[in-house]
Amino acid sequence: MSHYRPYPAYRDSGVEWIGDVPSHWKTLRLANVGSLMKANGGSKQDDSDCGVPCVRYGDLYTTYDFLIRNIPKFIKPETEIGYTPIKYGDLLLAASGETFEEIGKSAVNLVTADACCGGDIVILRPNREIDPVFLAYAAGSISAQAQKSLMGKGFTVIHVYGDQLRNLVIAAPAEQEQEIIGAKIERETARIDALISKKTRFIELITEKILAMVDHSFEHQDTRWIRLQHVCEIISRPVSQQDGEGYTRLGLYNRGRGAFKKEEAGNEDMGDSDFFWIDEGDLILSGQFAWEGAVALATKEHSSCVVSHRFPVIQGRNGESLTEYLFALFMTHYGDFILNDCSRGSAGRNRPLNINALLKWKIPIPPIDYQKQIALLVSLREQIRVKTERSIALLKERRSSLITAAVTGQIDLRGEIA
Repeated sequence: MSHYRPYPAYRDSGVEWIGDVPSHWKTLRLANVGSLMKANGGSKQDDSDCGVPCVRYGDLYTTYDFLIRNIPKFIKPETEIGYTPIKYGDLLLAASGETFEEIGKSAVNLVTADACCGGDIVILRPNREIDPVFLAYAAGSISAQAQKSLMGKGFTVIHVYGDQLRNLVIAAPAEQEQEIIGAKIERETARIDALISKKTRFIELITEKILAMVDHSFEHQDTRWIRLQHVCEIISRPVSQQDGEGYTRLGLYNRGRGAFKKEEAGNEDMGDSDFFWIDEGDLILSGQFAWEGAVALATKEHSSCVVSHRFPVIQGRNGESLTEYLFALFMTHYGDFILNDCSRGSAGRNRPLNINALLKWKIPIPPIDYQKQIALLVSLREQIRVKTERSIALLKERRSSLITAAVTGQIDLRGEIA
């Protein structure tokens, strides 16, 4: 970003995460921008192929990035009364998540038609003149996300609340200048997003092929329908915690996005849970969020990490099923259905997985040679994913740096619009 010029004069913003800002800019708490409210909404059982457009909190992590221009998911019209309507310019923030770093992931609604959102979302409805695109980037910048991460509370599930988010501070110039900055960011990030899209498309194509092959196995003439407990092993490698030793715990992203490492913790910080060692090739299921597709295959980098007793670990039984096949099965619509059916509870997102019920479900087991074809594709997808995600991470870092520099006034974009 060396080709961008700074503003002529700066002052201290008074906020550590923002630093100096242009002398004519203001700092605003979200409470000064508008009113915050907690959204309400029903369950996935209300989803429909058509009806009322609906944004769920999980979509803020997986579908929308800063801006909501189109809402591809719907709920049945008769269930709309149980959901919170959203308006053009509303800032939607995820009230729960898997990590402190991602908590409060946000996007601004730019859809003018009637729409709604589900629960576990905090809505900021601006009551002053502010450019919605600038607000989206300011609220999702590195400086804003750092503030949100400090607000997060929880262990298994991270939560953030409106009473905390109202104190999140952003920097902003006059609205006309906000529009210029927002437009320039959109132009620059569109170029980066196009590169990211090209890199992810190949992974998507492989994933589609894997899921199609699993779906085809349902009709394979030699497929047998067998209870899961007869084709897998429950893996248990208890950790005997020692004073002075450090342990790296794993968490799972939803929607099949893999596992992530948490910061190393000492014995005194591990809590009262029992922990178990993970090895490459393990299939890990989240005991709380399996219903959201929080299922992952452990890779080499996850070996010697640990999970708590809340994460069932299984492997395919030799000669009957391959672990890679079981992982692929759980990523299909059928796998999603059985994980949802075996996850019960009414405490918001926390719906514990009943592993015993899951083990009793009958699943399709095609011939082992057919499973090996799927396993090869799963392995190929993983190899490409690791390399691609490193490249994508660099592109996203570049994009985040540009956005943060623009919305905190580190660079002057006023003369950058062609």
